[in-house]
Amino acid sequence: MLPGPAGVGSWSTDRDARVQIAMVTYPNMTALDLMGPYEILGQWPDPAVEVHTVATTPGPIRCDNGATLVADMATAELPRPDVIVVPGAGDPRGGTDDEALIDWLREAGVHAQHVMSVCTGAALLARAGLLEGKRATTHWGWRDRLRQEGVEVSDERVVRDGKVLTTAGVSAGIDGALMLAAELWGETAAQTLQLAIEYDPQPPFDAGSVDKAPPEVVALLRAVFERTLSKT
Repeated sequence: MLPGPAGVGSWSTDRDARVQIAMVTYPNMTALDLMGPYEILGQWPDPAVEVHTVATTPGPIRCDNGATLVADMATAELPRPDVIVVPGAGDPRGGTDDEALIDWLREAGVHAQHVMSVCTGAALLARAGLLEGKRATTHWGWRDRLRQEGVEVSDERVVRDGKVLTTAGVSAGIDGALMLAAELWGETAAQTLQLAIEYDPQPPFDAGSVDKAPPEVVALLRAVFERTLSKT
């Protein structure tokens, strides 16, 4: 964790630091989709920056890997956040079927300065109408489904179109959050946040994208996705 408010002076920029950030949660979401960006955006050492985990009903949220997060605020209590971050899930239909959450995204997204999705969180933005007429990216296993929503889908890791920032699968949320931090507080701040979490990827295998992974690995994961999405 970075130094608290007492150290804010050395972080100061010419920008207005006051910002409310809504980190969206819903049952069976992917924990790292949210916690990666949270580690970036939640470390800004200024009491004027408020970061809240929100859900239609606050309280414990069970993630798709079995971990439990806690939503500290109802979406209704935060109608106009400045920044919205929407995580994905192995099967995001749990989020897209939450009509109250989608209605909140639709309304809050109009007023927000920045709207960001991670992985299949783009499905929730599409359902809320926030990707209409925009380019977007998502997890490679969900691209075709996002195209079916009428979205112009890119295979880029991070896509910025207007105020909407979408990222590819899970780990790309850290990249997107660093870009967002640079827009909010400047590049020096973003680089400092990157160094704080020592984000310097050097993976042991070169299998982090569908274009690089061995064919048998891609086939195995596609089969897993198909089994998940075939469940009703």
